[in-house]
Amino acid sequence: MKKTSKIFIAGYKGLVGSAIKRHLESQGFSNLVCKTRQELDLLNSADVAAFFKAEKPEYVFLAAAKVGGIHANSTYPADFIYQNLAIQLNIIHQSYLNKVEKLLFLGSSCIYPKLSPQPIKESYLLSDYLEPTNESYAIAKIAGIKMCQAYNTQYGTRFISVMPTNLYGIYDNFHPQDSHVIPGLIRRFHETKSAGKDQVTIWGSGNAFREFLYVDDLAAACHFLMNHYESSEPINVGVGKDITIKELAEIIKDVVEYQGTLVFDTTQPDGTPRKVLDVSRINQLGWSARTPLKEGITRVYDWYVNHVAAHR
Repeated sequence: MKKTSKIFIAGYKGLVGSAIKRHLESQGFSNLVCKTRQELDLLNSADVAAFFKAEKPEYVFLAAAKVGGIHANSTYPADFIYQNLAIQLNIIHQSYLNKVEKLLFLGSSCIYPKLSPQPIKESYLLSDYLEPTNESYAIAKIAGIKMCQAYNTQYGTRFISVMPTNLYGIYDNFHPQDSHVIPGLIRRFHETKSAGKDQVTIWGSGNAFREFLYVDDLAAACHFLMNHYESSEPINVGVGKDITIKELAEIIKDVVEYQGTLVFDTTQPDGTPRKVLDVSRINQLGWSARTPLKEGITRVYDWYVNHVAAHR
C-alpha cells in the first residue's frame, strides 16, 4: 500500500478497526475512508453497493463484525450469524465488483474445533466440532474465509483472511454481560474495589487456558500482511503462548490493586478448555507480537479509568 492509497476500514469504531486506523495514521497513511454506522449501514446491500461505486477504495480492511463473549454468543445466536454473514457478503462481493486491489478479512480463533490439538495450526479448520457457545459466530466467520477463497479461485481476487487470537485493548466493550474476559474482569475488579467489597466472582473454574493479543499488535500485523501475504489460506496472528483464566485474573487484580479474594463460579461454563494458536507461519514471514500481557492490561486499565469509568 502507498501512503496515498485509498483505504476503507470497515468497522473503524470497533476494537480492531480503531486500532488499524491508529496504526495506519501513525505510519503516514493519509487517505483513509471511515464511515460510522449512521453514515453507512453495512447490513444494507444497496447502501454498501452505492458506497463502493462512489468511493472506489483500493484496499479494504474488513474489521466490522458483531462480537461478544460467551453470554452474548449464547443469548443472541441469530444476531451473530445474520449480522456477520450480511456484513461479509456485502463487503466482499462489492470489493470484487469494484476491483479492490486487496482485501483483508478479520476472522477469529473461535473458527477452530473445540478440542483442536494445541497449538492450533491453520490446517485444523473444519477438522472437528465447534465450541457450541459461539457456533453461530464461528460459522459466519468460516463462511467469510471460504467466500474469500472462492472469489480468489473464480475471479483472481487478492482477498486474504487473518485469524487473530483473543484480543484486548483500548476502545474495548466493557459491558457487564456482553464483554470478553479481559474488559469484563477489568470492570468487575474496578467496580468491586470502588464499592469496597472483599470478593470478586469469576465465571468458570479458572482452569481454562487462553492466549491474549494486544489489539495494536494485531493492527501492525494486518498492515504487515497486507503488504507481505498473498495466500488464500488463513493465517494465524497471536503471541504463541497462553495462561489460565485464574492467572489472568491475578494479573488484573494486581494491575487494579484490588486487595480482596477471588471466587470461581463452577456452575458457569469454561468454554473451550485450551486455545493457543500456532503462529509459526507469520513468525517465519518476519512478524511477531511485541506487547507483554501485563503491560497491555495496564494500558487498557488506565484508558478504562479515564474514558469509561470516569463518565459513568
